[in-house]
Amino acid sequence: MSPVTVALRDDYDVVVHGLEAMLAPFADRVQVVELNVDTATVTPVDVTLYDTFAQSQADSEDISRIVENPTNGRVVVYSWNAQPELVRQALERGCAGYVDKSTGAEELVAAIERIAAGEVVTLTPRPEPSGETPYGTWPGKEHGLSAREAEILALITQGMTNEGIAARAYLSINTVKSYIRTAYRKIGVTRRSQAVRWGMEHGMLPDHTRELR
Repeated sequence: MSPVTVALRDDYDVVVHGLEAMLAPFADRVQVVELNVDTATVTPVDVTLYDTFAQSQADSEDISRIVENPTNGRVVVYSWNAQPELVRQALERGCAGYVDKSTGAEELVAAIERIAAGEVVTLTPRPEPSGETPYGTWPGKEHGLSAREAEILALITQGMTNEGIAARAYLSINTVKSYIRTAYRKIGVTRRSQAVRWGMEHGMLPDHTRELR
């Protein structure tokens, strides 16, 4: 049986490359054919995996546009925001799956196969001791930033307010402020302008590339 063809989508190059590396051991089952960073899919695929790192969530029109493009095949949201309301809206907008980022690589591959075969699959969070997923990678990971801290810092670098970040990331404003404080300590800054400059110098702005495999 031929492997399922997959496109990976996010606005950050390091995120889609990390996801590609995570899937690489299963190349006989899933074949990554495109890495789309703020670009549309040009090669028809069976499944598109939409990573929500610093992206619009499943309640946005962005998801609807991705789903409506037949080149994307069946669309799966890959996120650590797995609130029931978000999952419901994703499925209502036509997504064929919703996978929490605490899902291991082999289980993710199995979900992709089931979705390509016509099923609708949702995989719910499983607690990790740190409260964060150990899978994949993200900008700033090498500097000790957690996935959530990196996402918040990326949105700050994009110029979003704390209120906008809370809405985008589905977090309370106090939780956002807590992540900001811990992120600032790790990167050695005290002011928002310094954080923006650090982010611009360390890959926290969206990329605009497409890679065909």
